[in-house]
Amino acid sequence: MLIYLRSALFILWLTVTVIPWSLVAVLASAVMKGQPLYWLCAGWLRLAVLGARWICGVQWRVQGMEHLPTAADEKAAVILVPKHQSTWETFALPAIMSHPLAYVFKRELLYIPFFGWAIGRLDMVHIDRARRSEAWRKVVQQGSEIMAKGSWMIMFPEGTRTARGEKGDYKTGASRLAVTTGTPLVPIAVTSARCWPRKSFLLRPGVIDVSIGRPISPVGRRPDELMQEVEAWIEGEMQRLDPQAYRGRPT
Repeated sequence: MLIYLRSALFILWLTVTVIPWSLVAVLASAVMKGQPLYWLCAGWLRLAVLGARWICGVQWRVQGMEHLPTAADEKAAVILVPKHQSTWETFALPAIMSHPLAYVFKRELLYIPFFGWAIGRLDMVHIDRARRSEAWRKVVQQGSEIMAKGSWMIMFPEGTRTARGEKGDYKTGASRLAVTTGTPLVPIAVTSARCWPRKSFLLRPGVIDVSIGRPISPVGRRPDELMQEVEAWIEGEMQRLDPQAYRGRPT
C-alpha cells in the first residue's frame, strides 16, 4: 500500500513541477537559446530524479564517468547508447552528464502538454518514424550540426523499453550515425527496471546502477559489427550488475 501512495505522490510531484517549469522554458525560449535554455530544462529533469529519490527511495550510483570527455574537451563529441528499461534513464542521464545531450525521439512526444512544448524548443532531433529515409537524413544532418556545437547525441539502440532481464532488438541507427560522422559510441548499462519497470507507474525503493563503458571507435568499422560490440558490452554488463534478473536465462 505504501508503494502505491509514494508512487502517486511522485506522479503528482512531476505534474505540479513540470507545468510552471515548462511555461518558464517556453517563455524563456524567446530570448534564450542553445545551452542556457538546455540547462534550464535539464533543471526540471534533475528535480524529477531527486523527487524519485526523496519520495520513493530510488537511489543511483554511477561508474565509468572517467570514460567520457572532460569539460575541457568541449568539442569532443560522443554518441551515448544506453540500455533502455525505464523512463528513469530518460530523465536521469541529462541530469548527471556534464555536457548537453540531444535525443533522437519520435515527434509524437512534442504533442505532450507542457513537457513536449518545452523539449520542442531544444536542439534535439524529432523524427517521423513512418518516413524512414527522411528520418535518417534528418538524424545525420541535425546530429552533425548539434555535435559540432558541443552537445552529445543520445540514442537508445533498442528503440523502446525492455523488461528487466530481457534484451530488445539492437538497431543500427546509432552505429550508422557514428560511422557516417566518425563519432565514438559510448555504451551504457542501466538497471532502472529494478525500481521503475516499464509500463508501470509504481516505483520501488532500491539502487539503480549506471555503468558507462569505454568509447568505441567507428573508424574502419561496419555499422552492424559496431552495434554488435555495443550490444555484447551492454548485455554482459547488465548480467554483471543485475545477476538476479538473468538467473536461469540463456547467455
